[in-house]
Amino acid sequence: MYTFDAILSNFPLVCAVLGWCVAQVLKIFTNLFQTHRFDLRMLVASGGMPSSHSATVCALATGCALQYGFASAELAISFVVAMVVMRDASGVRWETGEQAKLINKMMNEIFSGKPEEINTGLKELVGHTPFQVTMGSLLGIAISLILWVVR
Repeated sequence: MYTFDAILSNFPLVCAVLGWCVAQVLKIFTNLFQTHRFDLRMLVASGGMPSSHSATVCALATGCALQYGFASAELAISFVVAMVVMRDASGVRWETGEQAKLINKMMNEIFSGKPEEINTGLKELVGHTPFQVTMGSLLGIAISLILWVVR
């Protein structure tokens, strides 16, 4: 029981986990708004609005800043990790999704009329637009600030 209590008392960790959870739940509703389909698979999807990766790492960094101070090693480490994660989400992973769209289109054209030859295709929603990353970041920061005030 001590371990569970210790985990729950780790403020930056709680912020990060809650940031991820809230972002994933919000993806269901933003997807519903965009596609007019309720899709529970969005709870575990990567890509989409808002970026749960950005929400997680920004909630963690903000939690570290609030818990340990702005001059702490914890903030420095979590800030650098957040920058890498957000750059990857809107850069490399976004480009991967764009390439998957093109490859899927080419495969459909090559094998049109032969559906047995086509695999299920590459996953296209893997990255984020800069707007999705920004919204995820703001969500993570807001969650940590709210948790700090209400605790």
